[in-house]
Amino acid sequence: MARALLVALVVLTCGTIYLFIAKIWWMPALVSVSGAAVDREFSSTLLILGVVFVLAQIALGLFVWKYRNTNPATHSTGHRGAEFAWTAITATIFVALSLAGERTWAELRNGQPASTQDLQVEVTGTQFAWYFRYPGPDGKFGATRPESVDASLGSAAAIGLDAGDPAAKDDRVTSALVVPVNREVRLQLHAQDVIHSFFVPELRLKQDAVPGLNVQAHFQATNLGDYEIVCAELCGLGHYRMHAILRVVSEDDFQRWQRQQEGAAR
Repeated sequence: MARALLVALVVLTCGTIYLFIAKIWWMPALVSVSGAAVDREFSSTLLILGVVFVLAQIALGLFVWKYRNTNPATHSTGHRGAEFAWTAITATIFVALSLAGERTWAELRNGQPASTQDLQVEVTGTQFAWYFRYPGPDGKFGATRPESVDASLGSAAAIGLDAGDPAAKDDRVTSALVVPVNREVRLQLHAQDVIHSFFVPELRLKQDAVPGLNVQAHFQATNLGDYEIVCAELCGLGHYRMHAILRVVSEDDFQRWQRQQEGAAR
């Protein structure tokens, strides 16, 4: 029985290590500048916990083999020094990972100071769709009126855009987030009803949108392509269908797309 248990431990440990080394069911390819810090933090945590896991399995296997012939079993009250030691080690690792994670989170949260070259986009989450608003040539977001919200009409009406505000006349509301590659994008996240969560796995970006708050987020995409935007917060019965597309295009294509949007708004 002890031999069978030891074999099972070896198989389990080796199989687990292989799954991580081979990166089976791994994260999607990274397509953002700031996401590299998330991957480093993730890899560091997995490495540390992986070493702890292997050492624990080795210790368990040694004890199984060493006491395989002990009969009858004897009761042990434990070793106070050992308990203090591994509790202190666990606490140290936990605190160190927390501090490192806090530093990474702060870097991602604050990032570089805003620049006039940054693309500003307002993101509104509502049951069960995402809407993206661009400020237009004047660089200003127009006012919105909650009493004017009509989700059934979609587009500008879905976020209650105030047609009487001069700054709102050139605002463009789309159902896809179109951004230029290698350019900083700053998001202003809003929610109309419940908490939603803006999540793009390839960007390593996940940020809650909370009703009544203007939540800031930013990213810089490095690869052209289409990427799915999902809601990572259980927001109601239609949560499963709340998704949109992030389209990363060249700067020329983005300028062309902006002109098309402006022409369609006239």
